[in-house]
Amino acid sequence: MAAAEQIKSLIKSFSEGDDSRFYATAMQIAAAEARKGRQELAQELKKLIKDSKKAKLDVSSIKSLPVNAAQKELNDLLEFTRPDDKLKDMVLGDKLRKIIVRILDEQRQIEKLRQHNLFPRKKLLLTGPPGCGKTMTAKVLSNELGIPLFIIRLDGLISRYMGESIAKLRLVFDTMKEFRAVYLFDEFDSIGTTRNHGNDVGEIKRVLNSFLLEIEKDDSNSLIIAATNMPENLDVALFRRFDDLISYPLPTEKQIYDYYKRELSNDVIKSNKILSTISKKSLGLNFSDLERICQDFLKNILIYGKENSNLEFINEIIDSRRKPF
Repeated sequence: MAAAEQIKSLIKSFSEGDDSRFYATAMQIAAAEARKGRQELAQELKKLIKDSKKAKLDVSSIKSLPVNAAQKELNDLLEFTRPDDKLKDMVLGDKLRKIIVRILDEQRQIEKLRQHNLFPRKKLLLTGPPGCGKTMTAKVLSNELGIPLFIIRLDGLISRYMGESIAKLRLVFDTMKEFRAVYLFDEFDSIGTTRNHGNDVGEIKRVLNSFLLEIEKDDSNSLIIAATNMPENLDVALFRRFDDLISYPLPTEKQIYDYYKRELSNDVIKSNKILSTISKKSLGLNFSDLERICQDFLKNILIYGKENSNLEFINEIIDSRRKPF
Protein backbone atom coordinates (compact mmCIF):
# COMPACT_ATOMS: atom_id res chain seq x y z
CA MET A 1 0.00 0.00 0.00
CA ALA A 2 0.98 3.65 -0.34
CA ALA A 3 3.29 5.15 2.26
CA ALA A 4 1.70 7.21 5.04
CA GLU A 5 3.37 10.44 3.86
CA GLN A 6 2.05 9.97 0.34
CA ILE A 7 -1.48 9.40 1.60
CA LYS A 8 -1.28 12.54 3.76
CA SER A 9 0.06 14.54 0.80
CA LEU A 10 -2.75 13.20 -1.37
CA ILE A 11 -5.46 14.24 1.09
CA LYS A 12 -3.90 17.64 1.75
CA SER A 13 -3.48 18.50 -1.95
CA PHE A 14 -7.09 17.45 -2.61
CA SER A 15 -8.45 19.62 0.21
CA GLU A 16 -6.39 22.60 -1.00
CA GLY A 17 -7.42 22.13 -4.63
CA ASP A 18 -3.79 21.68 -5.71
CA ASP A 19 -4.43 19.49 -8.77
CA SER A 20 -0.81 19.31 -9.96
CA ARG A 21 0.45 18.05 -6.57
CA PHE A 22 -2.51 15.69 -6.23
CA TYR A 23 -1.85 14.04 -9.61
CA ALA A 24 1.92 13.96 -9.04
CA THR A 25 1.45 12.17 -5.71
CA ALA A 26 -1.07 9.76 -7.22
CA MET A 27 1.42 8.89 -9.99
CA GLN A 28 4.13 8.31 -7.39
CA ILE A 29 1.84 5.83 -5.63
CA ALA A 30 1.13 4.07 -8.93
CA ALA A 31 4.86 3.88 -9.70
CA ALA A 32 5.58 2.46 -6.24
CA GLU A 33 2.96 -0.25 -6.75
CA ALA A 34 4.51 -1.13 -10.12
CA ARG A 35 7.97 -1.50 -8.52
CA LYS A 36 6.45 -3.92 -6.01
CA GLY A 37 5.23 -6.08 -8.87
CA ARG A 38 1.58 -5.06 -8.58
CA GLN A 39 1.28 -4.20 -12.25
CA GLU A 40 -2.49 -4.64 -12.49
CA LEU A 41 -3.12 -2.21 -9.61
CA ALA A 42 -0.57 0.26 -11.00
CA GLN A 43 -2.26 0.26 -14.41
CA GLU A 44 -5.67 0.70 -12.81
CA LEU A 45 -4.42 3.69 -10.82
CA LYS A 46 -2.89 5.27 -13.92
CA LYS A 47 -6.17 4.85 -15.81
CA LEU A 48 -8.11 6.46 -12.97
CA ILE A 49 -5.69 9.40 -12.95
CA LYS A 50 -5.98 9.80 -16.72
CA ASP A 51 -9.80 9.68 -16.63
CA SER A 52 -9.88 12.17 -13.77
CA LYS A 53 -7.66 14.61 -15.65
CA LYS A 54 -9.84 14.30 -18.74
CA ALA A 55 -13.01 14.96 -16.74
CA LYS A 56 -11.39 18.02 -15.15
CA LEU A 57 -10.36 19.27 -18.59
CA ASP A 58 -13.89 18.84 -19.92
CA VAL A 59 -15.33 20.96 -17.10
CA SER A 60 -12.66 23.66 -17.48
CA SER A 61 -13.16 23.67 -21.25
CA ILE A 62 -16.85 24.43 -20.85
CA LYS A 63 -16.15 27.11 -18.27
CA SER A 64 -13.56 28.76 -20.49
CA LEU A 65 -16.06 29.42 -23.24
CA PRO A 66 -16.61 33.19 -23.66
CA VAL A 67 -18.70 34.35 -20.72
CA ASN A 68 -21.05 37.08 -21.83
CA ALA A 69 -24.72 37.70 -22.42
CA ALA A 70 -24.64 35.17 -25.26
CA GLN A 71 -23.35 32.28 -23.09
CA LYS A 72 -26.73 30.55 -22.94
CA GLU A 73 -27.11 30.92 -26.70
CA LEU A 74 -23.74 29.22 -27.23
CA ASN A 75 -24.80 26.30 -25.06
CA ASP A 76 -27.90 25.93 -27.22
CA LEU A 77 -25.96 26.17 -30.49
CA LEU A 78 -22.90 24.02 -29.74
CA GLU A 79 -22.98 20.38 -28.71
CA PHE A 80 -19.81 19.84 -26.67
CA THR A 81 -17.97 16.50 -26.71
CA ARG A 82 -14.52 15.19 -25.82
CA PRO A 83 -14.00 12.11 -28.06
CA ASP A 84 -11.50 9.32 -27.42
CA ASP A 85 -11.36 8.03 -31.02
CA LYS A 86 -7.84 7.39 -32.39
CA LEU A 87 -6.53 7.42 -35.94
CA LYS A 88 -5.26 3.85 -35.54
CA ASP A 89 -8.85 2.74 -34.92
CA MET A 90 -10.01 3.90 -38.36
CA VAL A 91 -10.00 1.49 -41.31
CA LEU A 92 -8.85 3.75 -44.15
CA GLY A 93 -7.32 3.57 -47.58
CA ASP A 94 -3.72 4.78 -47.87
CA LYS A 95 -4.70 8.00 -49.67
CA LEU A 96 -7.30 9.02 -47.09
CA ARG A 97 -5.02 8.16 -44.18
CA LYS A 98 -2.21 10.32 -45.64
CA ILE A 99 -4.60 13.26 -45.93
CA ILE A 100 -5.64 13.01 -42.28
CA VAL A 101 -2.04 12.54 -41.10
CA ARG A 102 -1.01 15.64 -43.08
CA ILE A 103 -3.76 17.70 -41.42
CA LEU A 104 -2.63 16.51 -37.98
CA ASP A 105 1.04 17.22 -38.73
CA GLU A 106 0.30 20.75 -39.94
CA GLN A 107 -1.95 21.48 -36.95
CA ARG A 108 0.74 20.28 -34.54
CA GLN A 109 3.20 22.71 -36.15
CA ILE A 110 0.75 25.62 -36.22
CA GLU A 111 3.02 28.13 -34.47
CA LYS A 112 6.02 27.23 -36.63
CA LEU A 113 3.98 27.69 -39.81
CA ARG A 114 2.52 31.01 -38.68
CA GLN A 115 6.01 32.34 -37.94
CA HIS A 116 6.69 31.96 -41.66
CA ASN A 117 3.34 33.46 -42.65
CA LEU A 118 2.00 30.02 -43.59
CA PHE A 119 -1.25 28.52 -42.42
CA PRO A 120 -2.17 24.90 -41.63
CA ARG A 121 -5.05 23.10 -43.27
CA LYS A 122 -8.06 23.92 -41.12
CA LYS A 123 -11.14 24.26 -43.34
CA LEU A 124 -12.28 20.82 -44.44
CA LEU A 125 -15.25 19.66 -46.52
CA LEU A 126 -16.02 15.97 -45.97
CA THR A 127 -18.32 14.23 -48.45
CA GLY A 128 -19.59 10.71 -48.94
CA PRO A 129 -22.36 8.26 -48.00
CA PRO A 130 -23.58 8.03 -44.40
CA GLY A 131 -21.57 5.87 -42.02
CA CYS A 132 -18.26 6.04 -43.92
CA GLY A 133 -16.16 7.98 -41.41
CA LYS A 134 -16.91 11.71 -41.77
CA THR A 135 -18.02 12.30 -38.18
CA MET A 136 -15.39 9.89 -36.87
CA THR A 137 -12.71 11.93 -38.66
CA ALA A 138 -13.83 15.03 -36.74
CA LYS A 139 -13.66 13.02 -33.51
CA VAL A 140 -10.19 11.68 -34.35
CA LEU A 141 -8.85 15.17 -35.15
CA SER A 142 -10.29 16.43 -31.87
CA ASN A 143 -8.79 13.62 -29.77
CA GLU A 144 -5.41 13.46 -31.53
CA LEU A 145 -4.93 17.24 -31.20
CA GLY A 146 -6.21 17.32 -27.62
CA ILE A 147 -8.91 19.91 -28.29
CA PRO A 148 -12.70 19.64 -27.84
CA LEU A 149 -15.24 18.96 -30.56
CA PHE A 150 -18.32 21.14 -31.01
CA ILE A 151 -21.10 19.93 -33.29
CA ILE A 152 -23.37 22.51 -34.94
CA ARG A 153 -26.58 21.07 -36.34
CA LEU A 154 -27.41 23.52 -39.12
CA ASP A 155 -30.92 22.25 -39.78
CA GLY A 156 -31.75 22.93 -36.12
CA LEU A 157 -30.07 26.33 -36.27
CA ILE A 158 -32.42 27.44 -39.03
CA SER A 159 -35.60 25.84 -37.72
CA ARG A 160 -35.12 27.08 -34.14
CA TYR A 161 -33.88 30.56 -34.93
CA MET A 162 -35.80 31.54 -38.04
CA GLY A 163 -34.99 35.20 -38.68
CA GLU A 164 -31.99 35.11 -36.32
CA SER A 165 -29.91 32.42 -38.01
CA ILE A 166 -27.27 34.82 -39.37
CA ALA A 167 -26.66 36.40 -35.96
CA LYS A 168 -26.37 32.95 -34.37
CA LEU A 169 -23.96 31.77 -37.07
CA ARG A 170 -21.80 34.84 -36.53
CA LEU A 171 -21.74 34.05 -32.81
CA VAL A 172 -20.37 30.57 -33.58
CA PHE A 173 -17.58 32.01 -35.76
CA ASP A 174 -16.73 34.58 -33.06
CA THR A 175 -16.37 31.72 -30.59
CA MET A 176 -13.87 30.00 -32.92
CA LYS A 177 -11.46 32.91 -32.45
CA GLU A 178 -11.67 32.84 -28.67
CA PHE A 179 -11.76 29.09 -28.11
CA ARG A 180 -9.69 26.68 -30.21
CA ALA A 181 -11.59 23.50 -31.00
CA VAL A 182 -12.90 21.37 -33.87
CA TYR A 183 -16.22 22.81 -35.10
CA LEU A 184 -18.26 20.31 -37.10
CA PHE A 185 -21.11 21.63 -39.25
CA ASP A 186 -23.09 18.43 -39.66
CA GLU A 187 -25.65 17.90 -42.45
CA PHE A 188 -24.10 20.84 -44.24
CA ASP A 189 -26.32 20.47 -47.29
CA SER A 190 -29.18 21.92 -45.18
CA ILE A 191 -27.72 25.37 -45.93
CA GLY A 192 -25.12 24.60 -48.60
CA THR A 193 -27.56 23.98 -51.44
CA THR A 194 -27.07 26.03 -54.57
CA ARG A 195 -28.34 29.58 -54.36
CA ASN A 196 -29.98 29.15 -57.79
CA HIS A 197 -32.28 26.42 -56.50
CA GLY A 198 -35.78 27.78 -56.99
CA ASN A 199 -37.34 26.04 -53.99
CA ASP A 200 -34.90 27.38 -51.37
CA VAL A 201 -36.38 29.80 -48.87
CA GLY A 202 -34.75 33.20 -48.51
CA GLU A 203 -33.53 32.42 -44.99
CA ILE A 204 -31.36 29.53 -46.19
CA LYS A 205 -29.85 31.66 -48.97
CA ARG A 206 -29.00 34.41 -46.48
CA VAL A 207 -27.42 31.91 -44.08
CA LEU A 208 -25.36 30.40 -46.92
CA ASN A 209 -24.13 33.86 -47.98
CA SER A 210 -23.25 34.62 -44.37
CA PHE A 211 -21.38 31.31 -44.03
CA LEU A 212 -19.39 32.04 -47.20
CA LEU A 213 -18.42 35.45 -45.81
CA GLU A 214 -17.51 34.17 -42.35
CA ILE A 215 -15.40 31.20 -43.51
CA GLU A 216 -13.61 33.42 -46.04
CA LYS A 217 -12.44 35.89 -43.39
CA ASP A 218 -11.86 33.34 -40.61
CA ASP A 219 -8.33 33.56 -39.20
CA SER A 220 -8.80 31.56 -35.99
CA ASN A 221 -6.72 28.58 -34.85
CA SER A 222 -9.80 26.34 -34.83
CA LEU A 223 -10.62 23.62 -37.34
CA ILE A 224 -13.81 24.10 -39.36
CA ILE A 225 -15.32 20.92 -40.77
CA ALA A 226 -18.40 20.71 -42.95
CA ALA A 227 -19.87 17.25 -43.60
CA THR A 228 -22.47 16.27 -46.17
CA ASN A 229 -23.92 13.15 -47.74
CA MET A 230 -25.00 15.07 -50.84
CA PRO A 231 -22.07 17.03 -52.33
CA GLU A 232 -23.87 17.27 -55.67
CA ASN A 233 -26.37 19.66 -54.05
CA LEU A 234 -23.74 22.09 -52.74
CA ASP A 235 -23.27 25.58 -54.13
CA VAL A 236 -20.12 25.69 -56.28
CA ALA A 237 -18.96 28.83 -54.45
CA LEU A 238 -18.37 26.70 -51.34
CA PHE A 239 -15.65 24.48 -52.72
CA ARG A 240 -12.94 27.12 -53.06
CA ARG A 241 -13.48 28.21 -49.43
CA PHE A 242 -12.10 24.94 -48.10
CA ASP A 243 -8.46 23.86 -47.82
CA ASP A 244 -9.27 20.19 -48.44
CA LEU A 245 -12.18 18.44 -50.11
CA ILE A 246 -12.12 14.91 -48.71
CA SER A 247 -14.26 12.14 -50.17
CA TYR A 248 -15.25 9.07 -48.14
CA PRO A 249 -16.22 6.09 -50.32
CA LEU A 250 -17.93 2.94 -49.14
CA PRO A 251 -15.41 0.43 -47.73
CA THR A 252 -13.66 -1.93 -50.13
CA GLU A 253 -13.73 -5.69 -49.70
CA LYS A 254 -10.24 -5.59 -48.16
CA GLN A 255 -11.24 -2.87 -45.71
CA ILE A 256 -14.33 -4.85 -44.73
CA TYR A 257 -12.16 -7.95 -44.22
CA ASP A 258 -9.71 -5.98 -42.05
CA TYR A 259 -12.59 -4.57 -40.01
CA TYR A 260 -14.18 -7.98 -39.40
CA LYS A 261 -10.81 -9.52 -38.57
CA ARG A 262 -10.19 -6.81 -35.98
CA GLU A 263 -13.65 -6.87 -34.41
CA LEU A 264 -14.41 -10.61 -34.62
CA SER A 265 -11.30 -12.07 -33.06
CA ASN A 266 -10.01 -15.58 -33.73
CA ASP A 267 -11.97 -16.81 -30.73
CA VAL A 268 -15.19 -15.82 -32.52
CA ILE A 269 -14.47 -16.58 -36.17
CA LYS A 270 -11.35 -18.68 -36.66
CA SER A 271 -11.63 -19.26 -40.40
CA ASN A 272 -10.14 -16.71 -42.81
CA LYS A 273 -12.32 -18.33 -45.48
CA ILE A 274 -15.47 -17.41 -43.54
CA LEU A 275 -14.15 -13.86 -43.05
CA SER A 276 -13.58 -13.62 -46.81
CA THR A 277 -17.08 -14.93 -47.51
CA ILE A 278 -18.87 -12.46 -45.24
CA SER A 279 -16.62 -9.61 -46.43
CA LYS A 280 -17.66 -10.24 -50.03
CA LYS A 281 -21.31 -10.45 -48.98
CA SER A 282 -20.99 -7.14 -47.08
CA LEU A 283 -19.89 -5.09 -50.09
CA GLY A 284 -22.07 -2.01 -50.42
CA LEU A 285 -22.51 -1.55 -46.67
CA ASN A 286 -20.88 1.27 -44.69
CA PHE A 287 -18.78 1.15 -41.52
CA SER A 288 -21.79 1.88 -39.31
CA ASP A 289 -23.48 -1.18 -40.79
CA LEU A 290 -20.37 -3.30 -40.16
CA GLU A 291 -20.24 -2.12 -36.55
CA ARG A 292 -23.87 -3.12 -36.01
CA ILE A 293 -23.30 -6.52 -37.63
CA CYS A 294 -20.36 -7.26 -35.32
CA GLN A 295 -22.24 -6.10 -32.24
CA ASP A 296 -25.31 -8.20 -33.09
CA PHE A 297 -23.14 -11.26 -33.75
CA LEU A 298 -21.20 -10.88 -30.49
CA LYS A 299 -24.41 -10.34 -28.50
CA ASN A 300 -25.89 -13.47 -30.02
CA ILE A 301 -22.83 -15.49 -28.94
CA LEU A 302 -23.12 -14.22 -25.36
CA ILE A 303 -26.85 -14.92 -25.14
CA TYR A 304 -27.28 -18.10 -27.21
CA GLY A 305 -23.76 -19.53 -27.43
CA LYS A 306 -21.35 -20.17 -30.31
CA GLU A 307 -23.24 -23.19 -31.58
CA ASN A 308 -26.19 -20.93 -32.45
CA SER A 309 -24.01 -18.20 -33.95
CA ASN A 310 -22.90 -19.70 -37.24
CA LEU A 311 -22.30 -18.48 -40.80
CA GLU A 312 -26.00 -18.70 -41.58
CA PHE A 313 -26.81 -16.38 -38.70
CA ILE A 314 -24.25 -13.73 -39.60
CA ASN A 315 -25.48 -13.84 -43.21
CA GLU A 316 -28.96 -13.08 -41.90
CA ILE A 317 -27.59 -10.08 -39.99
CA ILE A 318 -25.80 -8.80 -43.10
CA ASP A 319 -28.98 -9.12 -45.16
CA SER A 320 -30.94 -7.21 -42.50
CA ARG A 321 -28.60 -4.20 -42.88
CA ARG A 322 -29.43 -3.75 -46.55
CA LYS A 323 -32.07 -1.24 -47.59
CA PRO A 324 -35.40 -2.83 -48.47
CA PHE A 325 -35.63 -0.81 -51.70
